[in-house]
Amino acid sequence: MSDPMTAFPIRHFLSDEAVARVGEGLLARSLPRAEWTHEAHLAATTYLILGCPEIDLDAELPDLIRRYNVSVGGVNNDMQGYHDTITRAYLRGVRHFLEVAGTNRPIHELVNELLHSPIGRRDWPLRFWSKERLMSVDARRSWLKPDLAALP
Repeated sequence: MSDPMTAFPIRHFLSDEAVARVGEGLLARSLPRAEWTHEAHLAATTYLILGCPEIDLDAELPDLIRRYNVSVGGVNNDMQGYHDTITRAYLRGVRHFLEVAGTNRPIHELVNELLHSPIGRRDWPLRFWSKERLMSVDARRSWLKPDLAALP
């Protein structure tokens, strides 16, 4: 039986414009909900880190995602929508990936490499948090420190 967190094939980005469309779509709340995939989350994060240095992502990313979710008919509650610990873990992971990989290549190449790296996996946070802790209401509402291992 395959793991539902990792069973999906990776959806690649074919151009820098495709990555920008996702990042700008998040900001403008215009990205279709069906396109807000795991890959899109990481592409938007990469785009915002590299292309929008004026945005304090540690402070502003949570509300950017919450507002986007609501704009496409979603909700942010204790069961679905924005998840603070996962968002902050991936923000830290993408930053770490970019520090190691460098940023002197086209952004779509970086995003695709990220998606194939351990950090890009859907289950990457489970290397650091037990499933029970990571999927808890407390972890969804606010940052919870890892209980299995330290983040890179």
